[in-house]
Amino acid sequence: MTGLSTTNNIAIRVLRYGIAVILLLSGFGKLLDVPGFVQVLITYQAIPEWGLYPVAAILVLVELRIAEWLFREKTLIAGAFGSLMLHILFTLWTVVTLLRGIPVPNCGCFGVFLARPLTGWTVVEDLVLVAASFYLLRLVLKRDHFRQVKGNDHSKKIGSTIA
Repeated sequence: MTGLSTTNNIAIRVLRYGIAVILLLSGFGKLLDVPGFVQVLITYQAIPEWGLYPVAAILVLVELRIAEWLFREKTLIAGAFGSLMLHILFTLWTVVTLLRGIPVPNCGCFGVFLARPLTGWTVVEDLVLVAASFYLLRLVLKRDHFRQVKGNDHSKKIGSTIA
C-alpha cells in the first residue's frame, strides 16, 4: 500500500464518519421534536402549510438514511452522492432565504437544538459540507475504480489474443 492510498483511505474514513455523525445528530435532533422543527420550517416562508409536516418527516428520514448509507461500505457511494445532493439543496435554500431578506432566528440545522440564526456563516458551513461530500464521493469512486482495474488481469487477455 502506498502513502497516497493510505492517505486516501484515512481521508475517506474521516469524511464518511464525520459527515455521517453530523447527519445522524441533525436527523435525531429534528426527530426528537418534529413539531418544533415544523415551527422552524415556518420561519423560512417557503413551504405551504399543508406541506410542513411531510417536508419535516422527509428531511428527517433522508438525513438518517444518508447517515446509514455512509456508515455501510456497500452503500458508501450512494451515501456520498446523497450527502452531496442534500447539502447542495440546503445551500441553495439558505442562500435564497437570505436573499429574500427573511429573518430566521433558528436555522434548524439540528431541529430546535443548538438554535442559532440563519446567517452567511450558515452558507459557509453548508458549502464546507458540499465540498466534503464531493471530495468523499471523488475519493471513493477513484478507490473503487482502482480496485476494479487492479482486479482485472489484462495481461492474460492481451497474451491470449496475440497467441
